[in-house]
Amino acid sequence: MINQHEILETINMISHENLDIRTITLGISLADCAHPDMANLCQRIYDKVVRVANNLVRTSEDIEREYGIPIINKRIAVTPISLVAAPANGDYVKVALALDQAAAELGVNFIGGYSALVHKGYTLGDERLIASIPATLAATKRVCASVNVATTKAGINMDAVAQMGRVIRHSAELTAADGSIGCAKLVVFANAPEDNPFMAGAFHGVGEPESVLNVGVSGPGVIARTLQKLGPGANFTELAELIKKAAFKITRMGQLVGTETSRRLGVPFGVVDLSLAPTPAVGDSVALILEEMGLERCGAPGTTAALALLNDAVKKGGIMASSHVGGLSGSFIPVSEDAGMVAAVAAGALSLEKLEAMTCVCSVGLDMIAVPGDTPDYTISAIIADEVAIGMVNNKTTAVRIIPVIGKQAGDAVEFGGLLGQAVVMPVNRFSSQDFVARGGRIPAPIHSLRN
Repeated sequence: MINQHEILETINMISHENLDIRTITLGISLADCAHPDMANLCQRIYDKVVRVANNLVRTSEDIEREYGIPIINKRIAVTPISLVAAPANGDYVKVALALDQAAAELGVNFIGGYSALVHKGYTLGDERLIASIPATLAATKRVCASVNVATTKAGINMDAVAQMGRVIRHSAELTAADGSIGCAKLVVFANAPEDNPFMAGAFHGVGEPESVLNVGVSGPGVIARTLQKLGPGANFTELAELIKKAAFKITRMGQLVGTETSRRLGVPFGVVDLSLAPTPAVGDSVALILEEMGLERCGAPGTTAALALLNDAVKKGGIMASSHVGGLSGSFIPVSEDAGMVAAVAAGALSLEKLEAMTCVCSVGLDMIAVPGDTPDYTISAIIADEVAIGMVNNKTTAVRIIPVIGKQAGDAVEFGGLLGQAVVMPVNRFSSQDFVARGGRIPAPIHSLRN
């Protein structure tokens, strides 16, 4: 039974500790929309997305009012467009514009799935889609793109890694007037999950049903406030136990909202993604949690160990609260979206290299990293290669969402707005990786991938 104390505790979490449902994401299969005529394809995609997601925003808002639980983002993920558009000749940007128009019509924040999976090589559809990404991100407001370039089973497609450095660079240039914001809607993955509700990496995987509802929870502010109450005398076992209990409560709310939303929409409930998603709001910060463990600043020695404890405790607590857990699940460390991370970069405590070390134990990767606008494309590619190697070897999802901000240098500030926040441009190692990236081919899968 839910007692009065638990009700009041949840109300306090929502009112004072930034607790919310970060996203409700409706996955939609577009497999039956494929058509060789581009105009016909675009119309079929638009029609299906609008038809299936017609009640998503209204239903979410109804639940938000009835339960008093903020639902910050309503989103859609679709089948990777490189698969759906493969039979069609023509400009793939037209497909992106159809998706953008559908998202605007429905009132959703973002639509993901302008995606390609090229960890072993390219199809013709992959080639066309990836080539169109810069123009797509410049021409649309709500469309998000992702490319999977590595898996533990396949290794790393270094030809794709090299190309993505050029794509990111070109995207930055095309959206330079807006702080190179196009790059904030593009993720490069290793081991991309098929049921991730978070943008910009969400897509509706080929193993998913016709439609499905996935939920992403938040709650860094809740855990930070919980650790503040515990005080500095508690040991790490006590910290872990407290985080597990808080994660259970946060996830239980996500399970409740997801189950009810899926029932009203008449679509299956998929997963709760346990990831702690920070915001630019003061106090709603993963960095603050790490600092409450005793670090002067996020990035100080001990940060990776603290993040490992947090990530593990969140998963252990959350998994008991949900019927199905999926997506990324763990602790996000998107620099621009976390006020504590931004402060750590500004103070000189957090470097790109330290962030890379932290990604070995967290659930995402180098996320929302602003770098100087003159960073060469091959350096961006090499950063991607380092990060996806961590994912490949450790059999986990890692990703890179990096923004070379045209016209900005290390130490400059850049404002992205909304949940994307602001960032301090981070310095990048200036020694060249050009010859390394130019080799191409594939980095083989690790020996422990041979498990069959």
